[in-house]
Amino acid sequence: MKNSVVRHTRDRLALLAFVLVVAEVLLVILSWLLSATRMEGVRSLLSSEGIRWFFGSFETIVASPPLVWLLLLLSAFGCIQKSGSRIFMSRASFFSSNFRDRLALRVAVVILVVYITILALLTLAPHAILLSATGHLFPSAFSRSLVPAVAFGICLFSCTFGLVSGRLHSLADVLDALSSGIAHGAPLVIIYIFAIQLYASLCFVF
Repeated sequence: MKNSVVRHTRDRLALLAFVLVVAEVLLVILSWLLSATRMEGVRSLLSSEGIRWFFGSFETIVASPPLVWLLLLLSAFGCIQKSGSRIFMSRASFFSSNFRDRLALRVAVVILVVYITILALLTLAPHAILLSATGHLFPSAFSRSLVPAVAFGICLFSCTFGLVSGRLHSLADVLDALSSGIAHGAPLVIIYIFAIQLYASLCFVF
């Protein structure tokens, strides 16, 4: 059953990737046709300017904050899966029959509370370091790093739980947990590349 769900999900992702590629190709053709009719405000992706933009801007477009957010969230998801903390978060209970699991959950929660407290001191105190120059939380250094901060908190909680509970036995296991989500979510990275390039192409053309 699980294999069939995974296969179905991968089929849908493959279809989505194909649709994005086809949309990019159609946009290239459409931009050429519209620019040929001298429609105002339309630039062709097949013009010298468009080709230079596509090749010269591709790296900058792809290497944007959303890609970092995606990779970090996938890493956090992998930590949850590998450490076994997902089981206890779904139960939301400190009362497992296994003493080591109870201890692991409580230690992980304490570590998470300490982490949240440090973030609070860096953001909520007067003249806090992560506030903007005008003293605002949004926008500020904290708001720009909100997704990484959340992802790091999840990884910290999950890895602590995994190590104390014995589900993660070594630093190699921790590294595997951190990278497993990225490995399983690799199709999403490819889809992101196609999607962000299509969006940037639309902005260039129109």
